[in-house]
Amino acid sequence: MKFSDIFKKKSSSDVAKDRLKLVLVSDRASCSPEIMQKIRSDIIEVLSKYVEVDIDGIDINITQIDSEEKDGKTLPALYANIPIKNMNHTAK
Repeated sequence: MKFSDIFKKKSSSDVAKDRLKLVLVSDRASCSPEIMQKIRSDIIEVLSKYVEVDIDGIDINITQIDSEEKDGKTLPALYANIPIKNMNHTAK
């Protein structure tokens, strides 16, 4: 991924879909859309040091999972599907 790809122009429908996904995910996780966007941006930034990421194909969700302990608590879990275009063999 190139730095310029971050600012690549998206269609209004793509922007609307991204916003809706962020709102739904943040609602489930009880975290603001702004925080979800920061998490997404941070993940992209870190991974871009090592691999070329398909930004349009990224799907990040926060869901609830049952605790492995016997107390029955549910814990938030981050699931990320991040398509990789190319492996960079040298770290930046």
